[in-house]
Amino acid sequence: MNIIKTAIEGVVVIEPRVFEDERGYFFESFSEREFSAEVGEYHFVQSNEAKSSYGVVRGLHFQLPPHAQSKLVRVAKGRILDVAVDIRRSSPTFGKYVAVELSSENHRQVFIPQGFAHGYSVLSEEAVVEYKCDNYYAPESEGAVAWNDADLAIDWQIPADKIILSAKDKAHPSLAECKTLFE
Repeated sequence: MNIIKTAIEGVVVIEPRVFEDERGYFFESFSEREFSAEVGEYHFVQSNEAKSSYGVVRGLHFQLPPHAQSKLVRVAKGRILDVAVDIRRSSPTFGKYVAVELSSENHRQVFIPQGFAHGYSVLSEEAVVEYKCDNYYAPESEGAVAWNDADLAIDWQIPADKIILSAKDKAHPSLAECKTLFE
């Protein structure tokens, strides 16, 4: 596996070794031994899968301690723009984000540690996104930042009139308005 550091400490892109031949391809999507040696020791306890169509924006979601989550995100089908926003108030990169294109063609994954809000936009006709979490979902700890926060100015790579949001994702506060974040 090839580890690519991003502009924000802790967020890394993982490129697996892909073996292709006339039958198709094979790659190891996760190895705890390699992941621990290259990224750090994390124990993933939950796997999630979401199917969405073009234009869907999900996020920017997070969970606060004691239920904070690190995530390892990959795309099984289609193409997305995956975004991680640093919401650790004491971080030198607080309010900055990393955006990475993940697809079933490039086989890339992104690791997002605790202390980040996470979201993605679907760039293909349809996408199936899979992600592992190192803590269980706890609704009492969930929080979110507005997908269209003007201070973040994220380019979701979708025309504004094509963006599809859940009612919940339409109502999140800006980062500046969030009362509880990571200290």
